[in-house]
Amino acid sequence: MTHLAAAPSPSVRVRAPGKVNLSLRVGAVQEDGYHPLSTIFQAVALYEEVTATQVSEGAGVTITVDGPQADLVPLDATNLAWRAAEALAARVGTPPDVALHLAKGVPVAGGMAGGSADAAATLVACDALWQTGLSRDELASLAADLGSDVPFALLGHTAVGTGRGHLLTPAMTRGEFHWVFAAQAEGLSTPAVYGRFDELTAGSESADDPGLTEDTGLMQALRAGDAHALGRALHNDLEPAALSLRPGLERTIVVAREAGALGAFVSGSGPTVAALARSRQHALAIAASWTAEGAADSVWCTSGPAHGARLLP
Repeated sequence: MTHLAAAPSPSVRVRAPGKVNLSLRVGAVQEDGYHPLSTIFQAVALYEEVTATQVSEGAGVTITVDGPQADLVPLDATNLAWRAAEALAARVGTPPDVALHLAKGVPVAGGMAGGSADAAATLVACDALWQTGLSRDELASLAADLGSDVPFALLGHTAVGTGRGHLLTPAMTRGEFHWVFAAQAEGLSTPAVYGRFDELTAGSESADDPGLTEDTGLMQALRAGDAHALGRALHNDLEPAALSLRPGLERTIVVAREAGALGAFVSGSGPTVAALARSRQHALAIAASWTAEGAADSVWCTSGPAHGARLLP
């Protein structure tokens, strides 16, 4: 008698990118608790991979994780990927039964939106797994409800973000830019950074609606593919707040500049420091300087812009 093996559970794998904020301009906190933002995102080729596997009815959502700093990732409903699966299931009226496996490739709690990339990848993966047939615009609407950076992880490439950063307009770029990131083992709380920003800017003329007029040079540098001009134009309103909470990051920035970085600054809410290099070889040299000086717990060399969330074979 021949025994047939059970058919494997169907699964879908999706990759979504981390990001760097080339410019981040932050307005005064509003009554709803949010800060209006004007930002220019660039997706970088450090990816989160999410595998969504069909499970039996009533099993609910489960999460497993591997990769660098996997032990820091929550495995419950506080994880954005879990929330993404439940949000999509609620939207289409299907039970939220799925096993999610996250393969980490973006520094955890480093201001590079690794958790947002997980959420974006989960939306695309579960949409395919459950065959919901939602459009990218519908997925983007769900993404915006999950977090300010999730829509950009869906879109990828380079884009201007306004509102909470979730209203996106694709930006023209030419060529490839080489990045190196100095990550720290201990994360930095995004709410804490915004809280310190509010303290540091209290009583100042913080804009209610920060604009991008000061980023004209940055946009021109992107269109021209001019890394030197881009390096001069990099900007982050949250950097003083992040440095005040983690003063040692100043040394990380200085080491990168001494190694010839075209620009070096805190990425997003930190504590990751981003440095723009002339070439891949130069990025490796900056990374070596950080390692030699003990200025980073881990270093990551990559390039941008990178594609948004997409299905893998």
